[in-house]
Amino acid sequence: MIRNGIHHVTAIAGHARRNLDFYTRTLGLRLVKKTVNFDDPGAYHFYYGDAAGSPGTILTFFPWEHAAPGRAGIGELQETVFRIPQAALGFWTQRLMAQAPERSTRFGETVLSFRDPDGMRLALIGLPGIESEPAWESEGIAAECAIRGFHSVSLMLEDGTATGAILSDVFGFTEAAKEDGVTRFQVPGTSLGGIVDLRSVGGFLPARLGRGSVHHLAFRAADDAAQAEMVRKLAENHRIQTTEQKNRDYFRSVYFREPGHVLFEIATDIPGFAVDEPAEQLGQALKLPRFLEDHRATIEAALPALG
Repeated sequence: MIRNGIHHVTAIAGHARRNLDFYTRTLGLRLVKKTVNFDDPGAYHFYYGDAAGSPGTILTFFPWEHAAPGRAGIGELQETVFRIPQAALGFWTQRLMAQAPERSTRFGETVLSFRDPDGMRLALIGLPGIESEPAWESEGIAAECAIRGFHSVSLMLEDGTATGAILSDVFGFTEAAKEDGVTRFQVPGTSLGGIVDLRSVGGFLPARLGRGSVHHLAFRAADDAAQAEMVRKLAENHRIQTTEQKNRDYFRSVYFREPGHVLFEIATDIPGFAVDEPAEQLGQALKLPRFLEDHRATIEAALPALG
């Protein structure tokens, strides 16, 4: 079965407790996995999403308390956009007053744009007819108002032509619309994470990675075979080589820089976040990869307190 679209977005945060509070309390997302950065076990890796941790709903963070602020520019994922029921726009406008949300219209849809405490650019788009979709309820956010996964991401690039070719050829997107210098690519029939907007601009400084920046954007592959086919197309049709496959416990990944310099990942849907803990207990315990389990006591002592 072919499954296309966004798998997850991974960003850099500052203070871990502040990040956890904002995304689980203010935005009402579920903490679906609490683990560590496999390459830097002294830092957490938080995964937020829907009740099941479905691909297309997952926003993840590396909280590095002393990270310098990022700088916006070309060659980055500029904004991460979530879906909400259209009738919930008023609720979220009030709830996010401290974030000074700005209302606008894009491609005929109403958007609330705001930033998280570290300056990461976020938005909510109100959509009709999604009230009946499953929702994760949290304190102060009823099901009829809750976030329902990703709507889209926007990339800011010097020239999006080669990137658009990869979206179409490798990841199953089609060019759907253009508006105000933005080209929208969409996966037909995919509601969760099925849109990537490319904004081609010239004369801007390159982005600098830091607190509030997106580290990488991951696209879905149903399984290893689907991922391997994407890797083949990248090599044969676009002359781009990926890394070797890396086991991230909850998915298996390869990485590459797309022509606009954004770091892309291809992540398998399998095995999913319930592979090492029951679905009803997702995110409650600190989970470590097997190669770090013998160092649990040292790692737990070094991690920032979340209480």
